[in-house]
Amino acid sequence: MLILDEQQTAAALPWTPLIDALEAMFKGRGVMPVRHHHDVEVPGQPNATLLLMPAWLPGRYVGVKLVSVYPGNGSRGLPAVQGSYLLTSGSTGEMLAVVDGGELTARRTAAASALAARSLARPDAETMMMVGTGRLSLNLMQAHAAVRPLKSFLIWGRSPDKVRQTVEAARALGLAAEPSADLETGIRQADIISCATLSEEPLVHGEWLKPGSHVDLVGAFKPSMRESDDEAVRHAEVYVDTKAGALAEAGDIVQALRSGALKPDDIRGDLFDLTTGRIAGRSGDTAITLFKSVGAAIEDLAGAILAYETVSGRSGPA
Repeated sequence: MLILDEQQTAAALPWTPLIDALEAMFKGRGVMPVRHHHDVEVPGQPNATLLLMPAWLPGRYVGVKLVSVYPGNGSRGLPAVQGSYLLTSGSTGEMLAVVDGGELTARRTAAASALAARSLARPDAETMMMVGTGRLSLNLMQAHAAVRPLKSFLIWGRSPDKVRQTVEAARALGLAAEPSADLETGIRQADIISCATLSEEPLVHGEWLKPGSHVDLVGAFKPSMRESDDEAVRHAEVYVDTKAGALAEAGDIVQALRSGALKPDDIRGDLFDLTTGRIAGRSGDTAITLFKSVGAAIEDLAGAILAYETVSGRSGPA
């Protein structure tokens, strides 16, 4: 059995192969039940949350991501979110690998955004605006750069120190990054705007979006959160990773539906539609496109399989 730590997981998931693996999974026969969500009592501390996200390829692989969220961990100097991915044989149940859940999640999330951008961002996109300076920001810039000829990256965040650190880290990766002191100015310049924040209020305003731009919304994973305003949603061609997940959890979608800025039929498609060609993607060079993701268990499965097969040298569960 393989045990892959954070560094080994990252090394086993290069961007282009990972994006391709997600595309193949959305095209294929992956099964994804509703995830399990449980409150866990922690004496003397806030309740924790246990998330179980199973998925499988019949006869080949079965996987489950176990994620725990312990809000009280901040007082212990520990991350609130802990996670691992367990990959087993779909024919025998044999345990094949334990993959670092945090790194797997971060990389497959960025890869899903890049997969959407293959269909939704203009082929000549050159400038990307990164809104947010958390763990996902560097991953999102690298993933988008793997599918579009990006030449410059603008980075905005609420903390100038974190912006500076993210710019330095991006430059160390070979990305031509600069800080954006003003959110509106940066968004008006960008061909791709990617957001990965915990914002409760819109950051991306529709009136700032130039024709032909693509908006990639990764944060706002609860109905109470939001990264785009009604104007952005109303004037964009809207796509999601999975319709069931977006309609239940994505604040940008849920709140726009509630206000009337968006109707269910206005959601043009999801990654199943885009990867299989049932939906063509952006309608023209001047169209504004918007992609909202909340994550899907088959994305984790695709990444875990790729990591296992890359490290083991096998092309199946054996």
